Amino acid sequence: MNDFFPPALLFAGTPFEINRVMLVRFIATAAIVLVFWLGTRRMKIVPGRFQSLVEMGLDFVRVNIAEDLLGKRDGRRFLPLLTTIFFMVLFFNLTSVIPGLNIAGTSVIGVPLVLAVVSYCTFIYAGIRHNARGFFRNALFPPGVPWPLYIIVTPIEIVSTFVVRPITLLLRLLMNMIVGHLLLVLFFTGTQWLLFEAPAMYKALSVGTLVFGFAFTLMEILVAVLQAYIFALLTAVYIQLAVADDH
Repeated sequence: MNDFFPPALLFAGTPFEINRVMLVRFIATAAIVLVFWLGTRRMKIVPGRFQSLVEMGLDFVRVNIAEDLLGKRDGRRFLPLLTTIFFMVLFFNLTSVIPGLNIAGTSVIGVPLVLAVVSYCTFIYAGIRHNARGFFRNALFPPGVPWPLYIIVTPIEIVSTFVVRPITLLLRLLMNMIVGHLLLVLFFTGTQWLLFEAPAMYKALSVGTLVFGFAFTLMEILVAVLQAYIFALLTAVYIQLAVADDH
């Protein structure tokens, strides 16, 4: 657990303190900027391999998340935000399996909290911008419910719509990356202990823990991609609910 609370490297005791997790986030951010700069600096009508790869990633967010849920008009409006969320979560997650970094930038609460707040504020902004009165009325007093039941339904809607949504976004991302890190640490430190410190009769077990370690590394990559997709997708779903005439 100490991996999530590393000692300060620079500016200890100040609001600008930099530790290992912050350094990993800086590296991931630099990687995002570098990838998109290299992929878009010399755009060609017939793209090369790297430009094609970057365009495939951008098209994936545009087609499968933004336009699929929000339509072309609203999809274009919120595409920059959804693209930023997807690739930020993706790159920050993948640092968990990069040798030398070995921890996700999203495994400490700061980044997931900021992203959840941004997603939540966008949901509220989209609803108010679309139809402020109708947004809150439909959210708190769902159409078709007998009016006496609003005594029960409205408090539930307040909690589920305006409290639970940002919390679930935060916890889903954070806990997946924490658990993934702990599993990898468990298997690889177990392999080291079995191989170098355990009695001879147990050393053969290190092969099994090593295989499981590599298997869970592949699973961690899959989880990193899925969490980026789910976070961006749920943000788009919430925006779609906010701009719908009835939700």
